[in-house]
Amino acid sequence: MSRELVTKSVEELAPLLQKRELSPVELTQEVLKHAESHNERINAYITITRKQAEEAALQAEKEISDGNYRGMYHGIPMGLKDNLYFKNEITTMASRIHGDFVSDFDATVVSKLREAGAIFTGKLNMHEYAWGITNNNPHFGACRNPWDTEKIPGGSSGGSGAAVAADMSVASLGTDTAGSIRIPSSACGIVGLKPTHGRVSKYGCFPLAWSLDHIGPMTKTVKDAAALLEVIAGYDKNDPTSVNVPVGSYMEQITGNVKDLVIGINEEYFFNHVDSEVEKLVRQGIQHLVDQGAKVEEVSIPSLKYAEYAEMITILAEAATIHHRNLLTRPEDFGQDIRLLLELGELPSAVDYLQSQQIRRQLKFDFQKVFEKVSVLITPTLPIIPPKIGEEYADLNGEKVDLIDHIIRFTGPSNLTGLPALTVPCGFKEGMPVGLQIIGPAFKEGTVLNVGYAVEKTNPLKGRKPDLAIS
Repeated sequence: MSRELVTKSVEELAPLLQKRELSPVELTQEVLKHAESHNERINAYITITRKQAEEAALQAEKEISDGNYRGMYHGIPMGLKDNLYFKNEITTMASRIHGDFVSDFDATVVSKLREAGAIFTGKLNMHEYAWGITNNNPHFGACRNPWDTEKIPGGSSGGSGAAVAADMSVASLGTDTAGSIRIPSSACGIVGLKPTHGRVSKYGCFPLAWSLDHIGPMTKTVKDAAALLEVIAGYDKNDPTSVNVPVGSYMEQITGNVKDLVIGINEEYFFNHVDSEVEKLVRQGIQHLVDQGAKVEEVSIPSLKYAEYAEMITILAEAATIHHRNLLTRPEDFGQDIRLLLELGELPSAVDYLQSQQIRRQLKFDFQKVFEKVSVLITPTLPIIPPKIGEEYADLNGEKVDLIDHIIRFTGPSNLTGLPALTVPCGFKEGMPVGLQIIGPAFKEGTVLNVGYAVEKTNPLKGRKPDLAIS
């Protein structure tokens, strides 16, 4: 039973917990046991908090037994990325500099999950300060992809992606500045949602780049992501970027009906220079939606050709500002890759930065015009399959290409525009998962999730799991 138990999704576990056919204590013990037995190999957790998890599970069991069931995430064990503050617990940001940092308050998303009755199993590995896409961490070790432990899980939320894929956490949260929810979700074969900028409070999350950062769900299924978004979404006066837009029920919007949905396809950017097998799988996913009644329309977004420049200048400048003092006083305490990026971030001028913001404005306008004609855009999440740990290049149809430049190429535009973007699995290449990305209009997460559910219903993973997760 235990092996089967840890593989279940939240939507499968929640009714069992609500009906008291499954105890939160039993579920938590099994997830902890599974996480502890595989963490040496996968390295998804920086810290496993067994004692706190067991105490929370007992509390959840009592509440449910007393008839005080709080919803789908009540009694669900989950690890969180180690840049989300926990009151009176160490939050390392996977760094040496903040290796013993203790916050005196919970991040807003942590508070909301506590209120929902979630059980925290520990803090998950990540790229140092969330500034990278490999999760090859010099301080806590590389996190490994459960589908092939020689390969990167993607980053910066690699621990979250690996933990969910390997059933070491039932669900998780990631943060996303240039793709850091969607990259590891695609690489690890799970669902990852970057909500609209301002939809989820970032209060109590250590920033990478203020104007690009997002927090969102990383889960086994689309409905798990929708239910988790319902928990964490909402206005927060403590976050100056938070937007006061009603949340509503995302679960109710997931019907799987895509009849008359108009799918926008941008060939010149999002289908340019893509691994041929990845492209084939994504186009097959689009065809499955057409078979269900959707329509396709090709669209043009001229300003996309400047998006990579605008993303890089913005993230470099904002990250360098955040870390400026430590870069001057403790440069040797940063990992080599992070130190180099922060030093590069000192170079852009005010003109460079402000030009980038003008590009963002135009990009937002161009996307807004596109969404007057189409319901969603569909793209590959990644143009490549993630390489082995330590490699700086990826294979793209036989050509060696720079890993960082290419892996964020299709995810970065949604951070610049702040638009919601979801990745869902759409198949495999050489045993590694491939993700399909759905981008929607601002605050239309329900639409994006519903399209993702329609893709998910076609069963692109055929029920396969990483060998490690069921060994």
